[in-house]
Amino acid sequence: MTSIDNMAAEIMKGLTEYADLANESMKKAVKKTATEVKKEISANAPKDTGAYAKSWAVKKTKENSHSLEMTVHSKNRYQLAHLLEKGHAKRGGGRVAGKAHISPAEENGVQLFEKLIEEALK
Repeated sequence: MTSIDNMAAEIMKGLTEYADLANESMKKAVKKTATEVKKEISANAPKDTGAYAKSWAVKKTKENSHSLEMTVHSKNRYQLAHLLEKGHAKRGGGRVAGKAHISPAEENGVQLFEKLIEEALK
């Protein structure tokens, strides 16, 4: 009976180690993806003075032992994000065309995250 108990304990130990490794790999993938998305948004953002492009940052929103949530956001120019991404009406009439710089970075981030998770779990 002791060998069965030992085997069960070893299996549980192995599963716990794998889960810890998977959690750590996931968190690294989240951090790297968030940083890359921020860099891409900043690089492709419309530049007048450059303040909007420089305003993008990454912050940890939530973390526990099994998950990590990070947010990419504009620290002090967030009011402009939607207007610059989608375009807006001019005061005297007409429209300013939008310049997609957030949605492409988001799409690339999803692909990067999936790739990093697949590589980590192989």
